[in-house]
Formats: sequence, C-alpha cells, structure tokens
Amino acid sequence: MVSTPLLNHWWNVPLYVSARGLTTSLIPRGERAFQIDFDLIEHRLHIIVSDGTAASMMLESRTVADFYQELMAHLDDLALSTSIWTMPVEIPDAIPFDVDTQHSTYDAGQAHRFWLALVQMDRLFEVFRSRYLGKVSPVHLFWGGLDLAVTRFSGRPAPPHPGGAPNCGPQVMHEAYSHEVSSAGYWPGPDGEGIFYSYAYPIPDGFAHADIAADGARYDEALGEFTLPYEAVRTAEHPDELLLSFLQSTYEAAAELAGWDRQALER
Repeated sequence: MVSTPLLNHWWNVPLYVSARGLTTSLIPRGERAFQIDFDLIEHRLHIIVSDGTAASMMLESRTVADFYQELMAHLDDLALSTSIWTMPVEIPDAIPFDVDTQHSTYDAGQAHRFWLALVQMDRLFEVFRSRYLGKVSPVHLFWGGLDLAVTRFSGRPAPPHPGGAPNCGPQVMHEAYSHEVSSAGYWPGPDGEGIFYSYAYPIPDGFAHADIAADGARYDEALGEFTLPYEAVRTAEHPDELLLSFLQSTYEAAAELAGWDRQALER
C-alpha cells in the first residue's frame, strides 16, 4: 500500500492466486522491485527481489507476533524496510500483529486445500469477468476479509458508503465504493466451508426478492447479499454451471433493477 500508487478502489493492494499459492505481484522500491509469495505447496514465504537477492521463511505453527517479527527482519536485511500499521482490519476484536501471542496455528493441509479451491474459483471468476465489456476489477484476494472477489461497475457514481468494517476507516470504504457496483466472490467465513456471495451497492429496490437461478442460493438479510454455500457447489453434479449461474443471475438482477446499460456493458 505504501510502495505502490493508489489505484481506483484500492486495486494496488490485494493478493493474487498463483501457480503455487498467493502473491503480492511486483512492488516497486526505488530502482529495485520485489514481491512476497506464499508457497502453499512447500509452505514457505518467499521475498524475491529484482536484484537477485531473496529471503525465505517457513509457514508453520508459531505466534503471529513471532511471524511478524521475522518477516519484518527479513525486509530490513534486504533494505526493504516498511513501516506498517500493525492492526488487522475487518476482523472483530483484532490484536495487533506485533503483540499477538494468542493465535499460533498453521495447518498445512488446510492451507493447501484452501489454495486448490481458490485456483478453481479463480478460473471460473475469470470466465465470468470475460463476459463484461465495461469496467471490471481483476480477480483478486483482499487480505482483510480473505475474500476472492471480482467486481463490475456501471460507470455511474455511488453515494458515500456508510462504512462500519472493524478497524477500517470511512475513507477506505468511500474509495472502494465510489462508483456503483455489482460484486461477487468467495468468503471463507463465517463457518463451515464458507460462502459464495453477490451484492450490489447501492442496493436497488427489490434486489432482495430477485429470483436467482442457482439451487441453494438465498438472500442473507444480515449480510445484505445473496449467498451460495461452498458445499453446495462442491457437491453439485455440475459445479461450474451452478456457480456461473449464481454469478450471472445475481448480476442480472442488480443490473436490471438499477437500470444499467447492459447492451453497452456486456459482451
């Protein structure tokens, strides 16, 4: 965030699914550039620098504070020192990274399976993304809520977002939702295997009562969005068709009710 120019809606800060896990993508630093990769096959974190230097550390069970201290020490040793705000965002009752000795579990098998699921989701989200000619985000993973997301825009400005996410200032949401959106993705919370979701901002009248062509989908009043359990997709006879139907029909409901110029925006 501090080393890259601000792209609209914070598109300069997410992580991306890679062939071995997750990556920051390239980050400039003076005449050099670097990236940080989570290798979820060998379970290591790699810091790779364009001048040929590098550092690596194990992904294993240890306290968050211990992990944070080693990571920042590696950045210092590579002349990549970066001052950050240590408070996790979008997490209720969060503990700053540098003093969090409470959380210490790393389950390599779970991390690997989570990444494999993201690989398949990324594939289908890219298919859905390709159908849109208007402004559409990359498929990226926001590290606050750890959600993989893709967002379509109508091109019209939106009213200021009310905010409300824990440890996330109103200016963050104002930038994220400066323009009208239909956004969809996968969130590994709140329990079980997580959910696929789809929402619109601002929410058009009648959106909650739209007929969605996906078995298992429902509108969650508390979240203000349509949800589809990951389990429903995983166990479906045709999982690709079910997920794409959920993404397409929730988008169409939002676009129709909000009066988007679909003829101009869609492929």
